[in-house]
Amino acid sequence: MSFLVKLSDRCVPNLEESSRKICIESSGSQKTIYVENYGCAANKFDFEIILAYLTSAGYQLAVDATSANVILMNTCGVKKPTEDRIIAQLSALSRLNKPLIITGCLPKISLKAISNAVPNFSAILDPQSVDKIPLALKACEGGEKKRTFFSQKPLLKLEQPKLRLNPVVDIVLISEGCVGACAFCCVRFARGALFSYPRETIVRRVSQAVSEGAREIWITSQDNGNYGLDRKTNLAELLRECCSVSGKFWIRVGMMNPDQVLRLLPWLIDAYKDEKVFKFLHLPVQSGDSETLRRMNRRYTVEEFKEIVNTFREEVLEITLATDIICGFPSESQEAFQKTLKLVEETQPDIVNISKFFARPNTPAEKMAQLDTGEVAERSRKLTELVRKISLKRNQRWLNWQGEIIVDEKGKGSSWIGRNFAYKPIVIKSNENLLGRFIQAQIVEAYSTYLEAEVIC
Repeated sequence: MSFLVKLSDRCVPNLEESSRKICIESSGSQKTIYVENYGCAANKFDFEIILAYLTSAGYQLAVDATSANVILMNTCGVKKPTEDRIIAQLSALSRLNKPLIITGCLPKISLKAISNAVPNFSAILDPQSVDKIPLALKACEGGEKKRTFFSQKPLLKLEQPKLRLNPVVDIVLISEGCVGACAFCCVRFARGALFSYPRETIVRRVSQAVSEGAREIWITSQDNGNYGLDRKTNLAELLRECCSVSGKFWIRVGMMNPDQVLRLLPWLIDAYKDEKVFKFLHLPVQSGDSETLRRMNRRYTVEEFKEIVNTFREEVLEITLATDIICGFPSESQEAFQKTLKLVEETQPDIVNISKFFARPNTPAEKMAQLDTGEVAERSRKLTELVRKISLKRNQRWLNWQGEIIVDEKGKGSSWIGRNFAYKPIVIKSNENLLGRFIQAQIVEAYSTYLEAEVIC
């Protein structure tokens, strides 16, 4: 069965906490289902499992909700604006009076909000219950309402069937949950305590994906740095084994929190030096003020963050640094915010994912004194302006660079999107189908969020 994947936003750098909607078109059938997906790479991994179960059950994927027999939404709850959009969409879809299945993180984060928006939902599943999709479909087909599938035990998802949306990219979830307790985070309520998957299972999954034609492997989880704390192993050891898999491919290492990276720093750097690992470091700092970090319960200091950045840049040349920053965390003073601006100036990250603070349910930060929303918006604006300048400056350093890229996505019109060894997004215009090809290219234009190149052979 062939599928057409439509993304509602361009893939300019696709980081762990990006949010997107995915719709899939297929031919008509008596059993049709309309699907939407939101959230991070881990959520997309779950979604690919869900798709495999849907197709195994004989469902064709509908062009739009009005033509479908059943509707399914895989939700995200990491940020309040994302939740608001999802709740609004669920409310709109519920008015079609069709069976509605709700999966993903939001059921464990804001079940009440879902119930208010969709009082007659057919089934709800948490992230540990994706294997219960056949039961949810049976409930829909039988006209049942308000079925809930919540699992207390983690599921070994790497052994579940999976329908890869992008033939070039295979997402490999290496663990569920985390050991952190950040004051602002609600995802831990959905994903639970740390459960690392067996190393041999992960390596086997990577080997299978490469043999099937995948050229990029995304190593992902809630915090990759946590991996192995419950299994007497670690991320560096896992990466070394994954790199030993035969074939030509690159590994993208997803988000790692600084406290876990500090614990593994020399071994991680050694692993990053392997030619199969993208020189891409996603290290969320969240604030440039150590006192704010303490209130966030982030378990590291600004100086420790800088130590990691400086050490990586000394040892791994041309590494791309991505980080996350929250503007307006409760009680963040103007002085603390200025320290954040100073840190960004000093460390010059290539990418900064900026979030305005919104309190999430049942988190410690929800009970803290909140800042004025206008002030939060102004801080976000100032930081965005600074980041845009720095990102452009960092990208301009790549002008006239020549080298190999892997084309991993279709762009708009006749364009394609590829990545070089530093995981820089590079747009190439061609009428040929370049997906999955390794090509030699030269950078000819630089923008704040991507580069443009010409094929040289």
